[in-house]
Amino acid sequence: MPRIELNLAELMDEKQSLTDFLARPDAFSDPEFARKNRRLIELEELITTGKRQASLHEQIKEARELAAGNDELAQLASEELSLLETELAELDDKLFTMLAPRDANDEKNIIVEIRAGAGGDEASLFAAELYRMYLRYCETHSLKTELLSESANDAGGYKEVIFGVRGDAPYSQLKFESGVHRVQRVPATESQGRIHTSTVTVAVMPEAEETDIEINPSDLRIDIYRASGHGGQSVNTTDSAVRITHLPTGMVVSNQDEKSQLKNKAKALSVLRSRLLQIKIDEEQAKLSAERRGLIGSGDRSEKIRTYNFPQDRITDHRIGYSRSNITGAMNGSIDDLIEHLQAAERELKAVGIEQHTA
Repeated sequence: MPRIELNLAELMDEKQSLTDFLARPDAFSDPEFARKNRRLIELEELITTGKRQASLHEQIKEARELAAGNDELAQLASEELSLLETELAELDDKLFTMLAPRDANDEKNIIVEIRAGAGGDEASLFAAELYRMYLRYCETHSLKTELLSESANDAGGYKEVIFGVRGDAPYSQLKFESGVHRVQRVPATESQGRIHTSTVTVAVMPEAEETDIEINPSDLRIDIYRASGHGGQSVNTTDSAVRITHLPTGMVVSNQDEKSQLKNKAKALSVLRSRLLQIKIDEEQAKLSAERRGLIGSGDRSEKIRTYNFPQDRITDHRIGYSRSNITGAMNGSIDDLIEHLQAAERELKAVGIEQHTA
């Protein structure tokens, strides 16, 4: 791994500039406030790490000179040198991670779509369990969720459920959940005790702003109809449901969860815009290495990414070969280890890319 030397003077100048900006009375109303505040926090950590790195270089230089002798001091210096070099290597790894290129969408809010796949009622029940798992995860990480659309079935599960997540960089945390989740267990309705395999498809999309994706109104066909199914008293008695068809792609998005036609239209447009942004992201992913594609996934969402084996109490993420027990904990939102291992794998892939670029 190449050693990274920071230009501390340049970083200090940038920090001072941001500090001056954030001290202004009108800074909070500036559209760039949040981004600049995050950058200031990054700079402070970089500067602290860089200063410690420079200090270690000096200490290592002195320790090497002392270790070259033949006295008792040389032995102590040699032992200290080993500790200093270990700390320096750890700092270099930390800086490498901090400076690695970031996914441009990591800070974005997200829209998550969960759909039952193969397996009938059992698949729909597991879709509901995954939805609950993500809600619990978001709750413990101070992420706010909003139900956008749902299609329940008589078994108590979901044929489809779509929800939004807002907060501190939710895309960076949940983007690796996209793909096919396979469950192996004995369904409650199985009288013979046979293990069934069912699948649920998850799609995690960064929420698109209007500036991310421009939609030509002439490319849309908007149909208004009367809602059906679950809802409040007036949901099923007014023409409030909205179906939007994006003519160039044939993509169809509908929403009927709100009493207001305008709110349903806004939610449907938000989902459509995010789906179109995901297509753009998938096209960019296709240009990356096979390893990177295998980790993030591709647009067809057909790859099996994870298996939940209930009889053996084992969850396996096939992309990184990581397995763990305690499925019950995972279903209650305790999936931090899975997410952290996937994030670490992404950092390693980026580090390899940097090494190849700097070699």
